[in-house]
Formats: sequence, C-alpha cells, structure tokens
Amino acid sequence: MNLEDREQQLPPPPQGAAHHHHHHPRRKNPYLKRVETTASKPRAYVILLLVLAFVLGYLSHSHPLLSNTASDVLEHNSFPDSCAAPVPAADVRRTILSRVFNNTSPWQSFPPPHVRPFLLKEWTKGWGSQMPVFEHLIEQVRPRTIVEVGTFLGASATHMIGIARKLGLETQIVCIDDFRGWPGYYDEEKKSLKMVNGDSLLLYQFMQNVARANATEEIIMMPFSAGTALGGLCDWGVYGDLVEVDAAHDFHSAWVDINHAYKVLRPGGVLFGHDYAWDGVRKAVHIFARLHGFQIKLDGEHWILY
Repeated sequence: MNLEDREQQLPPPPQGAAHHHHHHPRRKNPYLKRVETTASKPRAYVILLLVLAFVLGYLSHSHPLLSNTASDVLEHNSFPDSCAAPVPAADVRRTILSRVFNNTSPWQSFPPPHVRPFLLKEWTKGWGSQMPVFEHLIEQVRPRTIVEVGTFLGASATHMIGIARKLGLETQIVCIDDFRGWPGYYDEEKKSLKMVNGDSLLLYQFMQNVARANATEEIIMMPFSAGTALGGLCDWGVYGDLVEVDAAHDFHSAWVDINHAYKVLRPGGVLFGHDYAWDGVRKAVHIFARLHGFQIKLDGEHWILY
C-alpha cells in the first residue's frame, strides 16, 4: 500500500485540528504554584508585622488611662477652701451694685418701654414659697443677709422680706437665677408670659414682682448661673447668714450648688434648701452632710443642715 492509499484510510481530523496548539489549555506546573505560594508568605508576614508595630506605637504614645486613685477622687470633689474676707452686711448691696450693675440700680427707669406691654401686673408663681420653714429660720437666725440660689419669679424672696419686716430686721436678699427658665419651660408657661426675640422675660417679671412688693431696696439679683454667681460672691467676700438652695433637681447640679453655697455661708449661719423629695437633691444633701459632719432636719419640703 502506497502512501496515498494510507492517507485515504486515516479518519478525518477534528474540526480545527490544524490550529490545536492555539486552543489546548496550558497545563499548570505544580512546582511553580508551590514556589509562588512560598514566596507570598513572607510578604503577608511583613504586612502583619507592620500592622502590629503601628498598633503598639499608637498605644505607647496615646494619652495614659486615668486611674481611679484616691487623689483623683479627692480632686473631683474639691471646691475652694476659702473665700475673700467678708464685707460688712451694710455693704453687701453696694458691693453687688458696683460689681454687677455699674453702681446703678437695675430698677432705675423700670420697666423699659419694649417690655412694659408684656409684663403681668401680678404673677408670682412658685413652689413651696410660703412654707413655715422661712419664718422658723428667720426668727432663729435673724439674718442681715440671705442668699437665695434659684429665685424664679421671686415669690419666696418677697415672702422672706415680709417676715423680716415684721421682725424689725434690716435684711438684704441676694437672688441668684439666670432667669431663663429650663428646657421646655415655655411650653408650660406660654399662657402666662410672652416671649420677645427669644427672651422669656422672667427677669423683668421678677423685677416687676419685687417692685410691686416695694422691696427694690431690700432685694438685689445676680442674673447668672448658680456657679458663676456664687463664685462672684466668694471672690467679693459676700456671705449669707441664711443660704437657700432651690435650683436644679438632678444630683450633679444639686451637689455643685450645695458645695458652692456652703462656701458663702457665714460662720454660725444655716444652709437649707427645697425639693428634698427629689432623688438627686436628697442624695446630694445626704452625701454632703456625711462628709461635713452635719445633721439633716426636715421642715415640710425643705431640708436644713445643723
């Protein structure tokens, strides 16, 4: 059989056989895969080491964690040890007029024209403002100066002035309040007083109530936050024979207010306050009394330290 006959007997090649070297997949070399895997491991180790080095470096240079040591606790609860030398009781009003009102009575030309249409002739809302505790303490202490932390509309301040007058006392009351109300206040009181350009007008209504009680020479206000106002009294040497705390009800605010108020209590004076029923106030009062060796006496809704 010649070559031509043999070629005729062979089966035809599959379609595309003439280009089989372009379509057959290349066989992977298992040795090469092992080499690639082995070569990639050091790279992963290097990346991991870099990440660990970064974390350790950050931790070593970050701010140290605060430890709850005895000194930390003491510092957290520390307040000024002492205030300025006391000014005479007769100079208390003059001192505040000088420091706060540029030696001018805030009731001069009161009320201002833009406020006059909005003030109520009588609105002296308060809470526990005429409780027997005021008469009890004023009769006992016979104070020349009273500091009231938390005044609102002045209901308790004007009540105390009335008691002092009956006893023949020359008493000056320093009323501390920012006269802004509290979050949600306007929703509760919008039927009682208007708001002008974001001003709740509580300061002006307080002044109106004091003027109506003919007490503008016996009551002076410090329209600041409790901490700021008490800090000012401490720096100026203004002390109270009676100091009342009747402001915020949460523990931290009550705790700070009581501690600052205690600094401006004249030796032999009495520190007392309202809202003993509130958990935050009650907790602050008990801790303060325990730390300073006081006994707590209750008089209605008020607490008194002895």
